[in-house]
Amino acid sequence: MFALPLTTDAELRPLEPWHADEFLANLDRCREHIAPWVGASFVATDAESARKVLQNYADRWARDDGGIWGIWQRGTLVGGVLFVSLNVNTGVCEAGCWLEAGAEGQGLVTRAARVIIDWAIRERGIHRVEWVTNAKNERSIAVARRLGMRCDGTLREVAPGPDGRIDMEIWSVLAPEWKP
Repeated sequence: MFALPLTTDAELRPLEPWHADEFLANLDRCREHIAPWVGASFVATDAESARKVLQNYADRWARDDGGIWGIWQRGTLVGGVLFVSLNVNTGVCEAGCWLEAGAEGQGLVTRAARVIIDWAIRERGIHRVEWVTNAKNERSIAVARRLGMRCDGTLREVAPGPDGRIDMEIWSVLAPEWKP
């Protein structure tokens, strides 16, 4: 197993199916906080669905088209980063994240996303990294900005939401622009 330090008390590690109980506990702690921002297919509600989400990402990692890593702070899983998609043939991937409210404001997501984006560009030859977020998700947009991404545009009313249709923004950074 590997762990990469993010801060003096936080580290980035692979998030695997055998972490299902920890993953579910993390989701239970942040369910309401992240519900407006993440897709329903990600949010597990029991141990079996948590294992399925993580197995899906393990299978995607094995196929070289996605992956997921957890952020552990003082030994507790508090969030993570992922490749929603990864296509080395086209050179495009989409990165994403989730985090408990209590772990916000420490730069954990920015640091963790920087690690996986740097790997994708330098090791896998990815040319374009995308960050797709609800246009009202100010924290996610702030991460995209800190990563040096530019807003490519807004997909207006692209998805149904609890209070009507929502706009999604697409942010990206290209390999020649990347500054880890």
